[in-house]
Amino acid sequence: MPELTRGGLQPATITECVEDGNQVRKKSGGKSVKFMFNPTDYSVSRKNKYKEKEENKANAPIMEFEKSESTTLSLKGLVFDSYEEANPLKQDISKVTRVLWELMDVIESSDASAKSRPAPVVFEWGEFQFFAVITGVTQKFTLFTKDGTPVRAEVDIDLTQHMDTKLFKNTNPTSGGGPLERVWQVRAGDRLDLIAAQVYGDSQKWRLIAARNAIHNPLQLRVGQSLRIPQD
Repeated sequence: MPELTRGGLQPATITECVEDGNQVRKKSGGKSVKFMFNPTDYSVSRKNKYKEKEENKANAPIMEFEKSESTTLSLKGLVFDSYEEANPLKQDISKVTRVLWELMDVIESSDASAKSRPAPVVFEWGEFQFFAVITGVTQKFTLFTKDGTPVRAEVDIDLTQHMDTKLFKNTNPTSGGGPLERVWQVRAGDRLDLIAAQVYGDSQKWRLIAARNAIHNPLQLRVGQSLRIPQD
């Protein structure tokens, strides 16, 4: 069982990974950060890049597709705190958060033809997995002991998916490889067919969501319920 957060919950984690062919898996004995307090929320976003078609004389511009951009995950205001620890010396909290910075360090490649780069990671919270690279860390210290030791920090982390999740369809999730699944937080007025229309562009695919979440009555969604959205 993983160590629980201060609130007694299963902690979200960020764990070092390695690339194995066209797959990514957790690195045995790799660096890992367990969150002391889980995020209150997280944002996942993806964009497609378009440009306006030249010599367009219509009232509305004709847009030409250029490329798909990577999916990003943003975690804001994560709290790391050692002030409440039983140790009266109050651990320097930067020693805990330092691992996040180390996961951004460039690793020299053993292959002369390969480019050196930081290790990939996986963010896990419950059944949500996001394989990515850390593209940004911002740390703000907000509490100090009398001698100036920082004992509380707020951390923002930005992660960017660096491989197409379709590559992971045949991996065993227990090995740290499974496909990326989005998580949908049910709001007032949500229905499975409306959710399917938004995430898949096809309302008839609501059955995929129902099957993944063992929903027998699609009309009985609870506000605040988390739905796992499988890959199409």
